[in-house]
Amino acid sequence: MKLKDKRSETSGLHADTTVQSLTDDISANRAANCDEIRRRAYEIYLERGGLPGEELEDWLQAEREIESAAHFMRAKIGEKHRS
Repeated sequence: MKLKDKRSETSGLHADTTVQSLTDDISANRAANCDEIRRRAYEIYLERGGLPGEELEDWLQAEREIESAAHFMRAKIGEKHRS
């Protein structure tokens, strides 16, 4: 019984390590994305004259613009690989 317990304990550790590394990769990508959104939202804020009160709308617009640009780039890359 001890061997079986040891085996499952080792498998659990390996799975936890794999999940953690994937989570770290995803977090790193999301952090960069948040920085992009933050910068674009600030640009939108400045374009509006720097008036407060529209922070959420600026953020949401920045998200939409960045996602749209990413979608466009993925489509372009996909076309390039198909050719």
